[in-house]
Amino acid sequence: GQNEGLTFITGEQKKPSQKKKTNTGLVVGSVLLLLLVLAAVAGFLIWWFAVRPNSKLQADTAPKLGAQRNLGTRVFSGEMKLIDATYKPEYNDPKSTVFRETADTLQDILNKTISNDEFLRKYYSQSVISAFSDGVTAYHWIRFDVPPESMDVLNKLTADRVLETLRRGVRQEGTRSMQSFTITGITASLTDYRMARNPRAPAECVINLDATSNIQRFQSPGYPAGYPAQTQCQWQIRAPADKAILVKFLHFYIQDSCSSDYVFIFDSLSPDEAHAITQNCGQRPPTNPLEVISSSNIMLINLVTDMIQRPGFEAEYSAIPRITAETCGGFLTDQSGNITTPHYPSFYPPMVTCNWTITVPKGMKIRVKFSLFRLKEPGTNTQTCKKDYVKINGAKYCGERPGLTLSSDDNTMVISFYSDGSYSDKGFSAQYKAYDPQNPCPGQFACTSGLCISKVLQCDGWNDCGDMSDEKKCQCEEDHFVCDNGICKPKYWLCDQVNDCGDNSDEKGCTCLKNQFRCGDGTCMPDTVKCNGKKDCADGSDEASCKESEGMCTDFTFTCKNRQCVNKLNAECDKVSDCSDGSDELGCDCGERPYKHNRIVGGQNADVGEWPWQVSLHYQTNGHVCGASIISDKWLLSASHCFMTGEPSYRDPSNWMTYSGMHDQQKEDNNVQMRDVKSIITHADYNQMTFDNDIALLELKESLKFSSTVHPVCLPASSHVFPPGMPCWVTGWGAVREGGGVSVILQKAQVKIINDTICDTVTEGQVTSRMLCSGFLAGGVDACQ
Repeated sequence: GQNEGLTFITGEQKKPSQKKKTNTGLVVGSVLLLLLVLAAVAGFLIWWFAVRPNSKLQADTAPKLGAQRNLGTRVFSGEMKLIDATYKPEYNDPKSTVFRETADTLQDILNKTISNDEFLRKYYSQSVISAFSDGVTAYHWIRFDVPPESMDVLNKLTADRVLETLRRGVRQEGTRSMQSFTITGITASLTDYRMARNPRAPAECVINLDATSNIQRFQSPGYPAGYPAQTQCQWQIRAPADKAILVKFLHFYIQDSCSSDYVFIFDSLSPDEAHAITQNCGQRPPTNPLEVISSSNIMLINLVTDMIQRPGFEAEYSAIPRITAETCGGFLTDQSGNITTPHYPSFYPPMVTCNWTITVPKGMKIRVKFSLFRLKEPGTNTQTCKKDYVKINGAKYCGERPGLTLSSDDNTMVISFYSDGSYSDKGFSAQYKAYDPQNPCPGQFACTSGLCISKVLQCDGWNDCGDMSDEKKCQCEEDHFVCDNGICKPKYWLCDQVNDCGDNSDEKGCTCLKNQFRCGDGTCMPDTVKCNGKKDCADGSDEASCKESEGMCTDFTFTCKNRQCVNKLNAECDKVSDCSDGSDELGCDCGERPYKHNRIVGGQNADVGEWPWQVSLHYQTNGHVCGASIISDKWLLSASHCFMTGEPSYRDPSNWMTYSGMHDQQKEDNNVQMRDVKSIITHADYNQMTFDNDIALLELKESLKFSSTVHPVCLPASSHVFPPGMPCWVTGWGAVREGGGVSVILQKAQVKIINDTICDTVTEGQVTSRMLCSGFLAGGVDACQ
């Protein structure tokens, strides 16, 4: 997804700064290098609303299953066991006599049960038996419709109220019906009414699939041209009794908001949240496919959409062996190895318990490091982990745990994994290794957490261990600041409005005196100048967002297309129309990543489609030389220094080829769009000595076709404010380490905006008003995510 709330910065021919001890000169160099990234290649043009938090809803932030669009409609779904009934293959066919007769009998029992309840019968609409499975288990849903004038009763129309009535009356009515089976184990939970499908209704979209060991496929209606508006389809998948079901979505592209369009998958044939596996929406890249596995031989997949159409999905399904205690976990005696959740990287199945016992020679201990750990579930408290969890050394772990590393107390470690009946996730991938407790990290620094890191990372101002143990008891270098707690931090992190030290000592003495106002450039002015209708601060920040200064045009006001000035901080694309001509909300569909991505910590490689505005510029036959950002279908933004060299041929457009949508420099990809350059426009005031105005525009001969991997980035207004401490991203195919070669795979690194005053001091006055200053966040390149 793209919910990080971060700014995107595209950088090329820049070497990402390596975390290391350095003198002031090197700090200046690295900061200036980042200045070039920001100033030259759209750094100061790519802004926070590129990933507006409200622009996309992730599956784990989507409404609960019972959220309803029709406020007066309530549907409750569940199951019931038919004791003494014999399962027949005809139960799989809604058109069969066996299905029809049994379903009619059960629906009649439900009708009578609800009708006997004085409250529920007032709003009761219908009951439907939607499926049967081995056991025999019957799946049902019950619908109630409350008129607008009676909406106050909705708080009484609850799952508990319905379930109490069913449990009290269904068995009694079943006995009266003189059936040869007994009804027991009935359940009911609130369900989105759009997933309540009647397989016997002629116009319903209900598809039955039989899974075998052979891989088969199914698609959403209209794929890939697009599903119809208001699609409500359901796939009931069954496999042989001793098997589980694996479904892999090869292509997945529906609307981004899970409140309107979604695919909801259940470990049941009823859309009962107690058996929900996952809810997903948006678009997934081929590197992050959705793969789910059932705990038994049944699975239900629902597709619900609104009026907006998208291509939909194509999926494979097959029957696979079930996970058992014998096939999951085991006894491990090797001194190193790997363990993962069942079927990783697919979502692990519900209702699984695995135990791994690792034993190494006496005198040794065991360290386990999780390269990925995701056991997330809606509404779960990650402090108590009462649902899915991993248990090690008596402690439970759940949720998302980047870089989790644990050590044993002796030569044995037991790792337990448990998943309950609802909501699964990617699980985990871990590596374990035996070590000598007398020398836990040969040639490296031993973190208190058990992690081993390079000794050069100790006392460098970065929390490489994750527990700050590498930054304690340090002698700080001259270019570092000593926090009150003894930790060393780079001086250019002072006064950036971020608590880098942890005790806020790096932010002390950064504010103006009492009764003073701090201008955007750091100047202190009397409080009385704020909102007095006059521009007292050089940048006009004393009048920003002041009602008394409406209409005043300053550096902080947004200028509408009709030349009206809006005195509001960062007014553009905030979903509020401030300009009378609405121009502050135009062109706000930029800067969004169509693909959803996992947040995998610990790597520099970008994922396919993660930065769809990134462009690779190739010079003649030399391959990648510089980078650029897509700002429209015909224009790219790049750096003047790429073209203003001592060689005139670099200014000749015919010598350049652009590659949009590229991820791997050495891999042929049909998604990559090659375009010739029509013209190159470098900034007239570009200074090759100071790199001021290091910006250039490239006009393409042929327009780009926007897609999942090719998409424009946003251009902010000149008044847009980037506050110190704001997280941003640097991307490109530059060197991944000091002195290293150019990367083949697109790289990414997280940085943050640094206070201009501090940065100007560190760089000895080399920062101009056309630059933004940034430095790497805690953890640097090795922790970008």
